[in-house]
Amino acid sequence: MDWAVAFLRGDVSGEDAYGVALPRLVALTGSDNPGGWKTPVDPVNYYWIRVWAARVFLYVWRDDVVDTLLLAANDPAWRVREHVAKITAQRELGQLVDALLPMLTHDLPRVRAAAVRAIGAAGEYEHAAAIRTLTDDPDPSVRTAVQRAQTTLEARLDRPIP
Repeated sequence: MDWAVAFLRGDVSGEDAYGVALPRLVALTGSDNPGGWKTPVDPVNYYWIRVWAARVFLYVWRDDVVDTLLLAANDPAWRVREHVAKITAQRELGQLVDALLPMLTHDLPRVRAAAVRAIGAAGEYEHAAAIRTLTDDPDPSVRTAVQRAQTTLEARLDRPIP
């Protein structure tokens, strides 16, 4: 888990991850050739290291990881931010919800839907208005996520969401 935190926080550069830290990356991914790339790895693909690191927290957990996920919620790579939303939903991490609100306007529907699901799973009453803005989203998966998130919020908070 410490390795995943280090990769996710950027304490290990992409170049180092495929160099001196490669055994750690192999341990995280379970692959002798993480990403299936031949050396040298194109630096444009270094963000995958942070994606794999984030995925770790879908399977194992430590409470001190929340601070790292708060940083990762602003990662330049959308896949990393999407994983933060998935972790937030799975672990019901209310302290991350506000950091996910910018994802509601992301260009990709899957990112918007992940944020909506996370807000439904971990948000509070005041977050309902933010997801309600996506009720008429052009993508059906986002609209479905909004309906389910509103239902989830109502059940979790034991009060109607207008």
